[in-house]
Amino acid sequence: MNQRLPMFPLGTVLFPGLVLPLHIFEERYRELVRHLVGLPDGTPREFGVVAIRKGWEVRPAAGPPGTAPASGPVTLHEVGCTAEIRQVTELPDGRFDIVTVGRRRFRIAGIDEQTEPYLTADVEWLPEPAGQEAVADLLAPRVLALFRRYLTLIRTDSAEIAEQLPDDPTVLSHLVAATAVLTVTDRQSLLCAPDTASRLRAELRLLSREAALLRQVRAVPVPLPEIAVPASPN
Repeated sequence: MNQRLPMFPLGTVLFPGLVLPLHIFEERYRELVRHLVGLPDGTPREFGVVAIRKGWEVRPAAGPPGTAPASGPVTLHEVGCTAEIRQVTELPDGRFDIVTVGRRRFRIAGIDEQTEPYLTADVEWLPEPAGQEAVADLLAPRVLALFRRYLTLIRTDSAEIAEQLPDDPTVLSHLVAATAVLTVTDRQSLLCAPDTASRLRAELRLLSREAALLRQVRAVPVPLPEIAVPASPN
């Protein structure tokens, strides 16, 4: 059975168990926070975080009369993750600083842009299916070892971080997906993976690719600024 959730489009991907702090300044999302804070005790104070496929997180300011808007409508990916509010700080001007934790994955079944000032959507939950636990248990140590080597290439404190990495395959798969330096497209693909084993297999490929690229960049005999090219506006 579908459930109606408030939606918070972002330019990033949230995974279950990962912390996501947010600064809330748009009025429509201030109203969302006020709504969630006002729910009865014991009710999950959660909203859907879904990555933006096209468009902007913040509505652009209106331009001069007769000019076109700065961006078109926002389009979203189908799969997201709920964020449960764990801490709320209201600022004197009405803005909020909140701390949330990713809770559960969902697929958007339909979006409502009219009922509330913020987007809401009917969602179907995507629980972690059973049946691949043995495969995930075999893949997890390989991903963990490769991720440790990958961390040595991108972090000076890699040894300290490596000591805190989880052994649980599902938790590890979410942590790697959120922590590795990946594109939103790569992260979204990992969030959409049907089970932990599929996610871990994909992470083996991605980590191997990223580690090879990092080693190649380190082998370049000239300073990186000399070979950098301007980013394309497209």
